[in-house]
Amino acid sequence: MSAAWKVMGVCNATPDSFSDGGLLPTAEAAVAHSLGLIEQGAMIIDVGGESTRPGAEPVAEAEELSRVIPVIEGIAAAAPQVQISIDTTKVAVACAALEAGASYVNDVSGFTREPQMAQLVADAGCDCCLMHMIGSPQTMQDEPQYDDVVAEVCEFLSERAELALGAGIARERIALDPGIGFGKTLEHNLDLLANLDQLAALGYRVVIGLSRKRFLGELTGAERPDQRVAATVAANVLAFERGASVFRVHDVRATVDGLKLASATLARDGR
Repeated sequence: MSAAWKVMGVCNATPDSFSDGGLLPTAEAAVAHSLGLIEQGAMIIDVGGESTRPGAEPVAEAEELSRVIPVIEGIAAAAPQVQISIDTTKVAVACAALEAGASYVNDVSGFTREPQMAQLVADAGCDCCLMHMIGSPQTMQDEPQYDDVVAEVCEFLSERAELALGAGIARERIALDPGIGFGKTLEHNLDLLANLDQLAALGYRVVIGLSRKRFLGELTGAERPDQRVAATVAANVLAFERGASVFRVHDVRATVDGLKLASATLARDGR
C-alpha cells in the first residue's frame, strides 16, 4: 500500500448513524467489525459514539464513553499496529480514548465546541483532524448558504490550523477535512470536491469523508447508503487526484482497490 495515502475505516458504535447505526450493538461486535476492516486494508480505525448525521441528537458524555472506550481497548489489544482515532468533540471523551489506546482525535467541530481540545492534543502529541461544519448536526442542513464555499471553507480551516499550531501541535500532526455533507448542498459538495487542491495547497494533510453520503445518492439515484459504494470509490479517487491523502470510508476493500489503481496510474504520469 502506498505511504502517500491511508484508508480510515469507520466504526460507528452508535444506534443512529445514517449508514450503519445499530449494526454494531456490542463492543465485541464493533471490535470484530474493525478487525475485518483492518484485514481489508484500513490503516486507521475511526471510532465514534455520537452520530453526526443531519438531525442527530446530542449524546451525554457518560453514554458516549460507555460506547467507545471498550471498543478502543479491544482494537488496541487485538491490533496494536493500527492507529485508532476517536471521533468526538468532547475533551473528556478524547482524553479517556487516548488513555485507552487511541492516538488520533477527529473533531468535527474543528476545536470550536470545546477549545481546550487543542491543548489536550498538543500535550498528548497525537494526530488530529479539524473539520469544517456550519451550525450543528441538528441545524447544519437548514438551507446552508455561502458566498464562495471553497474560499470560506479554506479560510476557516486555515484559521483552525493556525490555532492548533499556536497551541503547540506540530504541523505534521494536523489534518484538515472540508466536511463534505456537513452544512453543504449538493452543489457545495461538488464545488469542494472539484477544488480540493486549494485546500491541499495550505500544506496540511487532507482528510475526505464522503462515504455513502446523501449527495452521492442525489446524483446516482441510489436511495440506500449501501448502494452508494461505487460512487464513493469514484469520488475518493477524484479526491486523491486533487490532493487528499486520508479517506474515511465504510467500504475499505473497494476503496483500497480504487486508490491502488489511481496511485499506480498517476505514478506513470509522474504525479
